[in-house]
Order: sequence, then structure tokens, then C-alpha cells
Amino acid sequence: MVLLPKQGYWVLLSTILASSMAFIDTSALNVTLPTLQNDLQASGEQLLWIVNAYLLMLAALILIGGSLGDRLGRKKVFMFGISLFIMASLACGLAPNIEFLIGARVVQGIGGAITIPGSLAIITACFQPEERGSAIGKWSAATTIVTLVGPVLGGLLADAGLWRGVFLINLPLGLTTLVILYFQVPESRNEQVSGNIDYPGAILVALGLASLTYGFISLHNFGFHDPRIYGSLSLGVIALVAYIIVQIHSPDPMMPLHLFKSLTFSGTNLLTLFLYGALNVGNLFLSLNLVQAQGYSQSIAGMADMPFALLLSGFSPWAGKLADQYGPRPLLILGPLLAGFGFLIMAFVGLTDGAEDYWTTFFPGITVFGLGMAITVAPLTTTVMGSVPTHYAGTASGINNAVARMAGVLTIAIVGSVALCNYGNKLEVHTASIHLSEAGRILLASQANQLGQTSMLAGVRPENLQAVETAIKLSFADTFGLVMIICTGLAWMSAIAAALMVMPKSK
Repeated sequence: MVLLPKQGYWVLLSTILASSMAFIDTSALNVTLPTLQNDLQASGEQLLWIVNAYLLMLAALILIGGSLGDRLGRKKVFMFGISLFIMASLACGLAPNIEFLIGARVVQGIGGAITIPGSLAIITACFQPEERGSAIGKWSAATTIVTLVGPVLGGLLADAGLWRGVFLINLPLGLTTLVILYFQVPESRNEQVSGNIDYPGAILVALGLASLTYGFISLHNFGFHDPRIYGSLSLGVIALVAYIIVQIHSPDPMMPLHLFKSLTFSGTNLLTLFLYGALNVGNLFLSLNLVQAQGYSQSIAGMADMPFALLLSGFSPWAGKLADQYGPRPLLILGPLLAGFGFLIMAFVGLTDGAEDYWTTFFPGITVFGLGMAITVAPLTTTVMGSVPTHYAGTASGINNAVARMAGVLTIAIVGSVALCNYGNKLEVHTASIHLSEAGRILLASQANQLGQTSMLAGVRPENLQAVETAIKLSFADTFGLVMIICTGLAWMSAIAAALMVMPKSK
């Protein structure tokens, strides 16, 4: 395909704007969650669902989204995904209650799964090989800037009481993208593509992840012996086993399992599962901890993670060059080890005096973690794509992307459930020495599932109010410490996977 002189500009602009919707939505939402939770009276379980409903659809459908574009037309499918994302974003922004918001997030995730693969697919189809690298570089630089701005924007909107703006900002971005695509971007498709789309696989993986998510997130409320819990967990395992069987026997699987015969490919995806699981749940609880326990404003909390983003964007090219020179294996061991140490540093921060303590408390851990991720990301991408035959490179990249999303779904569900249980236990411990009436203790216990935003303290005597508020903050800070310890273990397990399974560079 040969573009007209100005068409390349419009292709880049449209793909950058479309990607910006997804990146802003993901990076900004975590910071706004405390205000959102307060406004919609969401429980801790519902807070986890707000994040996971979107990730779940991405994980289940992102491979299908790329296939649809190849078969039906990349521009057509891209525009459909953007339209769905816009409508779901409008529904999220106008949500009257938490249940409606979670449902809208499911639809938003479907739109994202169709949209996200389309950006690079359209760039790849529209630019000649000698121009493609430059175009992808410009796209990557622009989306990195958006990722940096997202949390700050989310914090500013939340502090102004405008958390809905995180969703509504997608409307002008998406509508502008649709206009550009319709008038300026040519259609493309893969005329040689053959086979059917693996809809059974997509349904099974979505059912499996949804059942496991429900089971783990609801475990705090019902316990293992409740049929809703062991039933949903069993269904989740059965659905995922059935998914693997379908992939083995399908002539057109969404995830070709024969690629996992490569030890390096299996190792890098195992690394991704552990490390990106830690990244997702760690970032979520860091934002909640800074606002709900440490007393940061949401705009300041949005800037707290800036060292991580700056290191990731600044050091990734350098890490890529080192991987080319010395092989990726040493970096894929060192990076997760450093990331784990970053989590470990934050695990022992405890309760601080607020944002003025940031530089001596959270900053060191975030910096070490950011450096570890910066060392890992570029070598991981090149290793995944280089561990399979060249004609499978795109498929390998898509699988690794899907694994990263699945990691987020599973760790937020499992670690989130552990956090809810731990928070309730810690709240009981920290309030044991406070003289509360029986009614006050029952009220406080009933609010333990709010995960740090226990605000209904009408039954607490005024003289005990400050002690109870401190106990709530200590309980969440302790829970955050436990989450960071788990994230440390996950990061170091990813380093072990790299050490045992990623092959050294051949001389």
C-alpha cells in the first residue's frame, strides 16, 4: 500500500488518539478509585471488579480482536471497537450506581480488546518497511507521554470531584479519531488469511477467568465452604482446562500451543505472568494506600508513580541495546530481581506523615522497581518474538500481551481477596485496645470490606474517633505491606523462570 503524502500523518494521529483512550483510561483510573468508591458507596470487592471487569475482557478477547481486523478489514473493525469503547465510556461516566459501572466496564473491555490490536496493525499495513520503524517509534513516544500524563490527570480530576471525567474524556478523543479514520485512512485486510476465528476458545477463556475472579473476590464474604465459591472456582478451572483442550484440537486456535514447545517462549510467558501480575496489583494498592492510609491528595498520588514511568521510558532503549549485545537472559534475571527489591522496600514503609515523607519512604522503592521494569520490558519483548519462527512473531507478541492481561485479572482477584481478609483481621487487632461499645465494634466490623474507606463511624464515641481512624489507616498500611511482600515473591519467581528457562545468547 502506498500512502499519499499527508495520509501518513493522519494514520499516525488516528492510531495515537485511539491508543490514548485506552492508556489514559488504564493509568488514570487507579488514582480516582478512592473518590469513585466514596461517591458510589462501593465495597472493596466491587472496587476490585471495576478494575478486573475491563482486564478480563481484554485478556479473553484481545487475540480475537486482531484476527477480526485481518479478516474483515482493519479500519472497519478498528472503528467498530472505538465506537463501542466510546459508548461504554459514556455509560461509565454517567453510571448511577456501582453495578451499572461494572457492567459498562465489561463492554468497555470488549471495545478495548477490538481497538488495541488495531493501532499497530494499521501502522504496519499502511507504512512501507523502510518507514515503519520510524512510525512505530513516533507512536510509542506519543503513547508513553500519555501514560505519564494519565495518573496526574486522574488525580486532578478526582480532587476536583470530577472522577467521571476520566471516562468522559474518551468521547472527544474517540469521535475525533473516527472522523479522521473515515475520511483519511485507507482500508486494509489480509487477503491470504485462512481458517475460522476461534470463538469457542474465546468463550471458554472468558468464562474461566470470570468464574475464578468471582470465586476469589467473593471468598472474603462467603468462605471456601459456600457452594458459590467452590462452585465458581471449580467452573473456572474446568473452563480453562476445556480451553486448553480446544486449543490442542482446533485447526485454527487463538493460542497455538505448539509455540510453547520453545523453552524460551514458555519461560518468557511465565516471567510475564508473575511480573505483570505483581505490576498490576502493586500499582492498584499503591494508589489506594497513598490516598486512603497515607493521606495524599489524589493529584499528588498521581504524580508519586512518575519515577517509574520516567525510568521505563528513558532506560528501555538502553536495555534493548544491552540485550542485543550480551543477550537478554542476564537482563531478564536482573530486572525482576530489582523490581522485587523495589516492592520489598515499600513493604516496610508503614504509616507515614503524608506526602512530605514521600522522598524517604515510597520514592526509593518506586525508583528501584522502575529501574527493574526498565531493564526488563524491551528485552522481554524482543525475546518473546525471537523465540519462535519469524512468521509467528506477531502471534507470539499477541499471546504475550494476552498473558500480561490474564496476569492482572488473576492477581487482582487472588491477592485482592487476601488483602480483604487481612484488612479485616488487622482492623480487629488495631482496635482491640480501644474502648468501643458492642454496637460500635459490630458497625466497624461490618465496614471492614470497604478496604480502607471505613467511614460510617456514627457509633464511635467522639473521644475514640481519632484512635479508630488511626487504627483504620494502620490496618490498611499493614495490608499494603503484605501485598508488597506477595509482589516481591512474584517478581523473584519471574527471575527464577528466566534463569531456568530462557536460553543464553549463542556465541
